[in-house]
Amino acid sequence: MELAVGTIISGKVTAITKFGAFVSLPGGKSGLVHISEVAAAFVSDVHDYLTEGQEVTVKILSVSPEGKINLSIKQAQPQQERPQPARSARPQGGRPGPAAAGGLPVRHRPQWSCSPRRSRPSRTS
Repeated sequence: MELAVGTIISGKVTAITKFGAFVSLPGGKSGLVHISEVAAAFVSDVHDYLTEGQEVTVKILSVSPEGKINLSIKQAQPQQERPQPARSARPQGGRPGPAAAGGLPVRHRPQWSCSPRRSRPSRTS
């Protein structure tokens, strides 16, 4: 079977390491699912998500000239809709002026220091 990049296939987890999991593929080949490609959430331990002998669906990310196959479980799953952040009722734009503050003036702070500047002694040689 030809393993083409982008193909989604099934495989079996054969070994788990601290950096990912090895998956046996059809045709007697094997590939690596890096820890960052195991799940959409942060994965600190692959054992929390996978077990040896588990059947998984993977997507082929790349095949190197040496025959190394990079796989992803995360990208083989259908994308879930991401929740959009709730928009505030506040109007978009610049700073609120006196009308937005109920007719009260807006207090602005100066952008300079209020402390007097010390003069430096002059250097004369």
